[in-house]
Formats: sequence, C-alpha cells, structure tokens
Amino acid sequence: MLSLRAVNQFYGSQHTLWNVNIDFPQGICTGIVGLPGMGKSTLMNCITGKVPVESGTIIWHEAGAPPRNLLSPASAFTAPPTIGYVPQDRRIFSQLTVDENLHIAMRATGKSDPTSKNDVYALFPELYPLRQSRASALSPDDQYQLALASALVNRPRVLILDEPMYGAGQGFARRLGQLLVRLNRELGMTVLLAEQQLSFIRRVADRFCMLYRGRNVAQGHVNELDDDLIAHWMARDIRR
Repeated sequence: MLSLRAVNQFYGSQHTLWNVNIDFPQGICTGIVGLPGMGKSTLMNCITGKVPVESGTIIWHEAGAPPRNLLSPASAFTAPPTIGYVPQDRRIFSQLTVDENLHIAMRATGKSDPTSKNDVYALFPELYPLRQSRASALSPDDQYQLALASALVNRPRVLILDEPMYGAGQGFARRLGQLLVRLNRELGMTVLLAEQQLSFIRRVADRFCMLYRGRNVAQGHVNELDDDLIAHWMARDIRR
C-alpha cells in the first residue's frame, strides 16, 4: 500500500533521512524501531506530509487505482485522507469535549456519518461516559484514547502511531496492544508504529524496520528482531 524509495529529508543543513527504502504491505503491522533521535518521528512526518521531503518517492497503492507518487509535486504534498495519524504529543483540543473533538475530526475530511462516531465509541467504551467531558479533564491514557479515536473516526486504511507507549501505564499498554491486533488482523487495517519499546513491537507487529541515524539498517519479519541485532544497533554507547 505504501512504498518509500530513496527518501531523503533535511532539517536545514542536517541530513536526517538517508535513502530510506521501505514497503508497508496492506493489512500488515510494521514497527519502526530505533533509539531516540534516529529518525522514527521524521519518517512518520514525511509519510503524513508534516515535513518536506528533499528527494525520493512515496508511492500510494490502492486497489482499483493506479499507483500515485505522494511527492509529486513535492511542494504540494498532501497525505491521502485514508491515513489516520496520532503524533506523540496527541494534539487533541483540550478545551473541547470528547464528542466535540470527534466531531471536528470528522469535519476535517468532510465526513459526517454518525455511525462512524458510534463505531468509535464501541471501540473505546471508556470514552462514551466521558463524551461531554473536556479533554483537559481526562487522564493521560484517556487522552490518548481520544487522539486515537479521532484518527479512526473517518475509517482510515492506514493508521500511523508515533511512540504510543510514551507515558502509558501497563494496563493501557495491554489494552492498546489488543486493539491494534484487532484493527490489523481482524479488520485488515495497515498499521505503522514508531516505538522504542521492543516488547510492545514484538507483541503487536508483523514486520519491523530499524533506523540508525536516519538509515534503515535492518528490516524483516518481527521474529528476526533478535538480541544480536538489538545489541548491534540499539546499544546506547556504540560509535560508528
């Protein structure tokens, strides 16, 4: 569904992504792993159009339609509306209610199907009794559920999560893992996770891609994410 070829990205003069080549197959959960500062969030932001890409292609494949280069023209890159994105900082409207947040998310893509909101409340039953509460009054775990619900309310084909385990409690981590497995394996949603917690990646992902200083140095089935690979690329004191 998504194919990245020779993607390069710069922040000013700093080269942050180097000729990245990754395929994200349809219906597969892929974990993007690596230490902080290795380019995981930058990669997510490139895919969603939050930051400009210097060179390369991001090809969107969808059944019944020809492949489309999302970077053509690069200056007018717009992510397709079938991508749902939850950044690390959540980005919910803290002074609005849960229900208002979901309504705004639906309006952002021009959709107003009330069944979508009902479906989201079915996925997140903890949010339903809080629907008239301000987002600022929610617990951190419930705020993340709201951000995720806002990303899902328009029924995306691809879901991208940036560091979903950041600040998450153990109970919420377990529930989130179960939800992602359901979305991916039962409903066929393609999921991309940028995450440092390897235990979470191993539990929910099918494939992985490892970034080191902006380069994808390893990728494959999640079973191949072994201790030797982790020791080689994710030890904090390595020098290359």
